[in-house]
This record gives sequence, C-alpha cells and structure tokens, in this order.
Amino acid sequence: MPGTRKLSRPTAHRMSMLRGMVTAMIENERIETTVTRAKDASALVEKMISLGKEGTLAARRRAMSFITKEDAVKKLFDDIAPRYAARAGGYTRVTRTGPRRGDAAEMAVLELVEG
Repeated sequence: MPGTRKLSRPTAHRMSMLRGMVTAMIENERIETTVTRAKDASALVEKMISLGKEGTLAARRRAMSFITKEDAVKKLFDDIAPRYAARAGGYTRVTRTGPRRGDAAEMAVLELVEG
C-alpha cells in the first residue's frame, strides 16, 4: 500500500511525484525509476486500472482527481482497462535493471503486463 515508504520527501512532494509517475506510466505504459519508487507507483497504477475497469462516471472522476492529464484518463478508461477485463489483478511488473551510474541506486523498469 502506498504511504508506507517516505522516500525522503514531505508528504505533498511525495504524492505529487507519485501522481506524475502514475500519469507517465499510463501514457507510456513503461517507465524506468528506482526500485522503491517503482514499488510505490505500482500499487497506485493498479488502483487506477481497477477504477478504469469499473467504467462509471464516479470512477472516472476519482481517477481524474489523482491523474494529472485528461488524455491519460481517457487512455486508461478506453484502452488500458478493457485490456485487463478478465484479469483480477497483477497488472504491473517491476523488473530490476541494475545500479544507476553516479549514485549506484538500484534501478527498475515498471511496465504493464500483457493483457
């Protein structure tokens, strides 16, 4: 569940960063980030896909309150969520890619699994 890791940031900054990551993940369907950020973002992306599967106006408004771009919400509800209609969960995958050059932070790729 998001919120258990502080990621060395105040709450507002952390949530803003995660909102941006979720929006980028929905737009591009894959992002590269650190392992801990990927794990936090993964839980939020899965929650947004579950909202997309509901397909109601209320669910769309709840998604709009978190995702920062309207185009991303449209893609979520029209393209991504129908792909996972028969799947009960586990929409994302975190794959470790090795240390980052410079500070040796453990990097990972967060991507959507094949629907």
